[in-house]
Amino acid sequence: MNEKLANPAPLGLMGFATTTWLLSLTNAGFYDATALGMVLTMAFAFGGTAQFVAGVLEFRKANTFGFLAFCSYGAFWWTFALFVEFFAAKVPGQFVGWYLLVWCAFSFVMWLASFGTNRTLMLIFLALWPTFLLLGLGAYLGSANLTHFGGYLGLVTALLAFYLAAAEVMNETLGRAVLPIGAFAKKE
Repeated sequence: MNEKLANPAPLGLMGFATTTWLLSLTNAGFYDATALGMVLTMAFAFGGTAQFVAGVLEFRKANTFGFLAFCSYGAFWWTFALFVEFFAAKVPGQFVGWYLLVWCAFSFVMWLASFGTNRTLMLIFLALWPTFLLLGLGAYLGSANLTHFGGYLGLVTALLAFYLAAAEVMNETLGRAVLPIGAFAKKE
């Protein structure tokens, strides 16, 4: 029996895009730490849970890349929200920097793996790993400027993810390529 499954990627991408957008507004300096309550709410519900669910659904579709990406970044949002809510005051800034640099390394590996997907997804990861790099160095060195630059690059990352989510849901719903994603030629 060949049942057609819904595409979980737009859900995961939207969870990632919207939560990244809100956090990046604070990292870029548009809002201060008082805005983090809304970021944490999004991180638990949409960035974390919805994205993790999308990853589990990608597993069912045998999409290892989507499974790993969505489950991992869903878990990132949970760890971020838990950290800010319960542990931030007790952890040195340099160790927070290491936390973000570990995510930079993971995102770099995902960027390399994204070369087998589509150009838009490649661009998301091309913006994401330097975002984590800047945020990690900003935390490690105590540099507000690096954190602000990371926030601006995070906004670019969020826009790219939002675009890909919109393209995937619109193209599938309308049955034609309304928004191009730069698909690579499939190998036979």
